[in-house]
Amino acid sequence: MGEQQDVRALDYLYEVGLLKRYKRTGWLIAGVPDPESIADHSHRTAVTAAVIAGLEGADPERAAFLALFHDTQETRLTDIPYIGKRYLKASPNSEVTADQVAGMPEGLARLIAGAEEEYEARESVEARCAKDADKLECLLQAVEYREQGTDTRAWIDTSLAALKTDSAQRLAKLALDRSPLAWMHEARDSKPPK
Repeated sequence: MGEQQDVRALDYLYEVGLLKRYKRTGWLIAGVPDPESIADHSHRTAVTAAVIAGLEGADPERAAFLALFHDTQETRLTDIPYIGKRYLKASPNSEVTADQVAGMPEGLARLIAGAEEEYEARESVEARCAKDADKLECLLQAVEYREQGTDTRAWIDTSLAALKTDSAQRLAKLALDRSPLAWMHEARDSKPPK
């Protein structure tokens, strides 16, 4: 492995760092004053993928791994809102990922490109769990923004309709009627202070 391959791996890490600064455009359209970043979304999506996979009897580590890479192409494409996708013909994620990993050590490039391919194909149960995690995370975020006063009904409805696994559907239905902070109040009230 040469230094140039290490440089390409390092450049990729800097590139995905942009996701911490890029905001999710759908929430800007909804009027959320300070919306989550793509990295914020990707983090909870990975955790959500592990939870769904665990509930579905799949490999939580693999599902979380796939979810980590599901939006990395947005460093180059940005987060195109649904209305924009009607008019824009963006390159496929596989093409963007291929460009992102070009020049990296071969094994690393295959690892990243393989994660993108598996996620997009939705053939493995882990990929389906990761895709459901993407949609469930959007629904959870929509519920949180709804609690803060933003009309997010369209995002909730779209996300709910897209869920395929039984576990994600069950969690989504629970989320619609449960305060995002209920866990905190219950934890506070269930344990006496020291």
